[in-house]
Amino acid sequence: MTDQHLLSQLRGYSLTTAEILYRMPDHPGLLQSFVWQEYDLAPRFPRLEAFLTYWTDYIEGPLYRVRVSHKKLVAPAEFQFIDGKFVLH
Repeated sequence: MTDQHLLSQLRGYSLTTAEILYRMPDHPGLLQSFVWQEYDLAPRFPRLEAFLTYWTDYIEGPLYRVRVSHKKLVAPAEFQFIDGKFVLH
């Protein structure tokens, strides 16, 4: 069985975290924080975009600010060739 998250990373997805600040429906002067995290494709972030569209269509709390960060977890390895020989028993 293969790990779906690893396969996603090999296809170019990166771990994306979004801090979403939204106004409370009953108290518009108060802000509430929500953290969303998923593997997504930078720089367009289609999964985050779909989530935010769903939020604006179906959730009463209007968005105030969205802060996004992402990090590629699988990156090409760095190789350095060294002149030498190692013998293993």
